[in-house]
Amino acid sequence: MRNSSRAVSYRRKVLGGVARSLVLISALPLAATAVSAQAQSQTALPKGNFDYAGWDAYLGGSDSSQYSSLTQINKDNVNQLQVAWTYEAGDGQPPQFNPIVANGMMYVLAADGKIAALDPTSGKEIWKSETTGRFSARGINYWQSKDGSERRLIALNDGLLRAIDARTGKYVPNFSVDLRQALPEGSVVPGRPLMTNNPGRIFEDTIIISLPAGAYDYASSPADIQAYDVRTGALKWKFNVVPRVGEFGSDTWPEKDREKFGGVHNWSESTLDPELGIIYIPTGTARYDFYGGNRPGDNLFGNSVLALDARTGKRVWHYQTVHHDLWDFDLPNAPKLMTITKDGKKIPVVVVASKHGFIFVFDRRTGEPVWPIEERPVPASDVPGEHASPTQPFPTWPQPFARQSFTEADINPLLPEADQANLRKLLSESRNEGLFTPPSTRGTVSMPGHNGGTNWGNTAGDPVNQRFFVVSREIPVLIKLNDLPNAEAVARAKEKMPNGGPDNYPYTSPVNFLLQSNGMVAIKPPFSFLTAYDMNTGNIMWRVPNGEVTPLEEKGVEGVGAQAPRGGPVATASGLLFVGTATDRTFRARDAATGNILWEYKLDAATEGVPAVYEVGGRQYVTIPVGGVGHFANGLGLSEPGSNKYVTFALPAGQR
Repeated sequence: MRNSSRAVSYRRKVLGGVARSLVLISALPLAATAVSAQAQSQTALPKGNFDYAGWDAYLGGSDSSQYSSLTQINKDNVNQLQVAWTYEAGDGQPPQFNPIVANGMMYVLAADGKIAALDPTSGKEIWKSETTGRFSARGINYWQSKDGSERRLIALNDGLLRAIDARTGKYVPNFSVDLRQALPEGSVVPGRPLMTNNPGRIFEDTIIISLPAGAYDYASSPADIQAYDVRTGALKWKFNVVPRVGEFGSDTWPEKDREKFGGVHNWSESTLDPELGIIYIPTGTARYDFYGGNRPGDNLFGNSVLALDARTGKRVWHYQTVHHDLWDFDLPNAPKLMTITKDGKKIPVVVVASKHGFIFVFDRRTGEPVWPIEERPVPASDVPGEHASPTQPFPTWPQPFARQSFTEADINPLLPEADQANLRKLLSESRNEGLFTPPSTRGTVSMPGHNGGTNWGNTAGDPVNQRFFVVSREIPVLIKLNDLPNAEAVARAKEKMPNGGPDNYPYTSPVNFLLQSNGMVAIKPPFSFLTAYDMNTGNIMWRVPNGEVTPLEEKGVEGVGAQAPRGGPVATASGLLFVGTATDRTFRARDAATGNILWEYKLDAATEGVPAVYEVGGRQYVTIPVGGVGHFANGLGLSEPGSNKYVTFALPAGQR
């Protein structure tokens, strides 16, 4: 059992101004060389010499910037963009894959789950992989040896870490890793290989990848972070996201059944700083997502920014953004790196956006908050056996990018009156005391909700102008803890519950996104926003509704924002911000300084995922995935979507 007073004391000391010394204490388990490198990094200013011109990794590069230094397409000529080529991806799952371009080939995921190698100037298919089964849907890793003789694509394929010859699409022989092999003794081992859409990151000759959480249940496998040799598949290191007994953070969990506590998974994305040799990994919620009576404590390293030594897996620093999460407030996207100037001092920072609408900014060398983060009292749980944290971290700056409450005044006026009346009744009967109101048996309103705020691929950084861009969505949810149907079901569930006791009940909580009869979310528009921050000051530069909903637009109702967009932004050195939206099937270029629309293109299907910006033969291109109706859009009355494809834009041929 954790010592709760010690855990609260620890986080209060961090917030009280001695974070640097505590970070140093937390780094004591590091090897001597790592400690020396860390001590040096606390005074040295990283150069930040990332490759912003290429697009050979998910989100552009291992730094996850979603930024391109290419300038051929600019604010003066972007209105001349036209379709350069289209690649039909085939029938199947609509693509959300972020294409990569390396050594004259573009790699995309076709709808049949195979990787296709394309000519990036024409879209002509060169080969399709021999892969079978499920494939990581959002991205892939490219690696080549120093002499270029070996070129590999590495990703999860049907739950196995596999390597593909980047020249031919054939499996690399004798490279197949079942991630379950590294699970600790006594843990819950899923019956089939673990699968996630997070492609992981490559550092030097190492692939760093996080296990999925396994079962969506109280007892599930810990989602440990693992590193493998890209040539042999040999395990190099492992970081336990649920600390083993005796490890740092162990006292924030109960000791009994430790290996059966799962979740805490980096299902989303991660970011590397190759110069510092640090990988920044955002983590998610411990299982069970909405009840934690059997897991008293803060539950490190859930809902944390983890800074790990990429060579050894040792913890450099961490910060937990939600204690003992009961709301599924994962940190859902890749942190962004830049160097800001604050009070005349240059600070290399890592910027992290959250599902619950906050932006957390840290010195990426030490984990020290750039602006104060306060521990504030939050509502207590009324559920028997629950141990909700009495306080939660609130950044004092920058301001949140999302609404964090949902009241009767916020009900969507575009809903039928019967729906509005039902929502008023629901609000009157539910717990609704602010951002961290714990789940309850009568029902708790949560806003932004666990599918609101921001999500994977939905932030971009401009490291030159120190800007940070966030795509966010407004989706209130109802979290209601339900009893099981009978005593036999309760007995079976209790038997499987880790650290179960007489005061703990294995509640279930079906997801309820409060979507209404016309397919809309419950909250009044705008349904989504695009927000730009000046990270030198933390001020919001501009904030605009992000897109539209076509059936409303056709009725003259505009400025509402797309519903539940999953199109990621990409900023460019020429002052552009590219971003797509699904419920109006539009791809746009905005002025990054103002948010004004400079160009838009209507598609015949949704676009979800992150554009790829690249240059071949002196011509700049932008490629996006297209297909399907989009997330939470099935009930909105949109027309049947066109085919699954990748659409690539460029200026007219010959124009430079």
